Amino acid sequence: MTITCASLPNYLVAHENFKGWLGGFLQKTGCYSIRRGLGDRRSISHTLELLKKDRARMVIFPEGGCSFQNDAIMPFRTGAIQLPFQAMQSIAKKTKEFPPCYLVPISIKYRYLKSGKNIIEKSLQNLEKHFGIKPGSSDFYPRLRRVSEAVMSNLEEEYDIKPPADADWNDRIRTTRKTVLQLCQDELDVSFPEDFPLRERVYKMQALLIEKANDEFALDLETHEKLYQSTMRLLNFDAIYDGYVGAYPTTERFIDTLTRLEREVFKVEIPQPKGLHEGWLKIGDPINLQDYADQYKGDRQDTIAQLTEKMQFQVQNNLMEMMFDDRPKMDSLV
Repeated sequence: MTITCASLPNYLVAHENFKGWLGGFLQKTGCYSIRRGLGDRRSISHTLELLKKDRARMVIFPEGGCSFQNDAIMPFRTGAIQLPFQAMQSIAKKTKEFPPCYLVPISIKYRYLKSGKNIIEKSLQNLEKHFGIKPGSSDFYPRLRRVSEAVMSNLEEEYDIKPPADADWNDRIRTTRKTVLQLCQDELDVSFPEDFPLRERVYKMQALLIEKANDEFALDLETHEKLYQSTMRLLNFDAIYDGYVGAYPTTERFIDTLTRLEREVFKVEIPQPKGLHEGWLKIGDPINLQDYADQYKGDRQDTIAQLTEKMQFQVQNNLMEMMFDDRPKMDSLV
């Protein structure tokens, strides 16, 4: 989502990406960092100052992280709406007029330039070999489900989860996610409001783990590593659900899911691209915050929540429209 209110845009990017040569490249392209989970006041203050500039352009990724899921988005974080409201209100205090400021939803979808069948076959073979699973057939989908079952069973065993016999896969995914989340919170002695987003919780817990890593009396190395691995699992499986591939069995959805499974099984934190992509963009209708100025004055929280939901819907809807676009046709693998 682009927040447009100077000619070159600025980009708000997670601090972890500013390492090595990539960090230098990002800085030269107008990117600056934010430390997720820490309430990065310096970064927030810088963002507000940028937004106050005449004809400023700001690119923010409101999901707050990469889900590795090409056709589905995670809940938007409200900061992407709240920050421009704050900046415009600050201007209004001086000029006595709330200026125009546009939220522009931009959906990004990636497509593989070549058939992904060889990629899928190789990935399935590696995972099947790890678990000692015989392919049984050449059909990708049943093989994917057998590997997924093995991954899920391993996680349940590791965290001592015994799902009811009638639990479906989504029940098991939710139970595992809830169990791992509670374990991390208990070990770190933190709690969050019930409606606090999962990713926001994880980023705060990871920030706490970094803090405790510098305290020799806080956590032993083994516990620290186990907790960090658990937080990474929560991020990896945050958006996954049963039926994602089955509903629309495209190359991209197969590889999305296989990438998640490989991250878990082979302990890969940042997966490498599996093939050449092309990026497709779809731009939604802009929303002028000026039209919501009075509503924002009356109820800030509700206005921000309403616009966050509206932007999320537009981005998700445009992703689905691109998936069914005839250029090229959907490459079904089932």
